[in-house]
Amino acid sequence: MLRIKHTFRLPPDLSRALADYAARKRVSQALVVETALRSLLSGDSAEHLEAVLSRRLDRLSRQAEKLAWHVELGNETLALFVRFWLVNNPPLPDTALAAAQAMGKERWERFVATLNRRMELGPRLKNEISEDVDPAPGAS
Repeated sequence: MLRIKHTFRLPPDLSRALADYAARKRVSQALVVETALRSLLSGDSAEHLEAVLSRRLDRLSRQAEKLAWHVELGNETLALFVRFWLVNNPPLPDTALAAAQAMGKERWERFVATLNRRMELGPRLKNEISEDVDPAPGAS
């Protein structure tokens, strides 16, 4: 394809931005300028911008839905644990309270260490539970 050379000047800040963008995308500055001019001169820039924004909003919506699912999972997990714990652990007599508090502190520290390790290295609960579970009939 025949190419015609053009020479033009850019303000220093725009020139730096062009160079930085091209370096980040690992493409030539000429390709960035050519693509930008093509988009600007095509006459459909409004439609293009709308399509880009629509794709971005769709992606953000999917991310928000996934985040909501994970928050709900965390809430349900905590609620089930608290219910189980309350049903299966009777109150302690006053004579055993100090020993139980000491053991509870030690168990809490082990729990936090384990949680920290899982958050850093895995496995994660989200990977052990399917997001595509069909709700039980009649549930909503």
